[in-house]
Amino acid sequence: MRVRGTLAVLTITALALTACGNNSGGSSTEEDTKSADQGAASADVSAEPVTVKLGLSFADSHLITQELYAMADAVKERTNGGVDIEIYADSLLGKESEMYEQLYMGTIDMALETIAFQSTTHPELTIEDLPYMFATREDGYKALDGDYGDKLNEIIASDGAVRNLGYMELGYRHMTNNVRPIEKPEDMKGIKFRTTTSDLRLAVFEALGAQPISMSFSEVFTGLQQNVIDGQESPLSTIDSSSFYEVQKYLSLTGHFWTNECLLMNEAKWESLPEEWQTIIQEEVDACETRIREKNVQADEELVAKMQEKGMEVNEVDKAAFVEVLKPLYDEWEEKVIGSELMDVYKKYAGY
Repeated sequence: MRVRGTLAVLTITALALTACGNNSGGSSTEEDTKSADQGAASADVSAEPVTVKLGLSFADSHLITQELYAMADAVKERTNGGVDIEIYADSLLGKESEMYEQLYMGTIDMALETIAFQSTTHPELTIEDLPYMFATREDGYKALDGDYGDKLNEIIASDGAVRNLGYMELGYRHMTNNVRPIEKPEDMKGIKFRTTTSDLRLAVFEALGAQPISMSFSEVFTGLQQNVIDGQESPLSTIDSSSFYEVQKYLSLTGHFWTNECLLMNEAKWESLPEEWQTIIQEEVDACETRIREKNVQADEELVAKMQEKGMEVNEVDKAAFVEVLKPLYDEWEEKVIGSELMDVYKKYAGY
């Protein structure tokens, strides 16, 4: 079961907690949604069927949303209808902060939140907002699949309220704006960019001479349309699914942040499930994570071409110049927020 967001939904968020959506199909092929290649069979468990509410902020058409639909369908099939994951896309259950609070309260069961967003409860997780963290995407994958990812999971689960089931790659974040092309750090001066509430991300934009403005993602399109902000930064898939090309002229391929969403689950809800169902959910989340990575790599070049077709002016940037300006933030934030323990694990995978 999935619930698709509409503009009207934003005015009835409170009602969404008890709303059910219409059935519709996911985007993946049959072999995508099966786990035969993992050698796992469907479970025959005599437990009562359960409904799991999953909230996220992305549009219904976003790659991650579509792959989560496929994951939910596979889980339902393999548990013989025992686990029905209802997906509420497009901020239907509220803003990122609201969904995070609901997850802790147990009002919803699952939510998609970036690693860095969870710094509101675990300050050291602001590490994801360090600019240009990994030399290559592959270095990042190795980190999340290795003891860096294990360490993040340990931190997330440390208060016993939630657990992370997997890292869904959102991808490299790039800058769009209506003032000028961004080619070097000096081009950032004075431009009003939307960013998240992360103090480190705000510090990055301030170091580059821009004017960062904290704003919920659900408000960004309107903010750009009404010139409250000049630009925003997000992955190509989000620029596409959110139709930012309709209200932005320049796309600069800065690749300044590499972002991953955590598929979080309320710990009490997880523990209430039979072990066989836990195994199936985890296997399908792992498969979803792999599909998203593969499709992100395939989609990047196609999306750049699509943005150009939509009328955006696309340019490369001098990344080395950006790295040089932002380098001092690493030592500063390790000392005052992140700590050496997590930074030392990260540095093993940086690739520089």
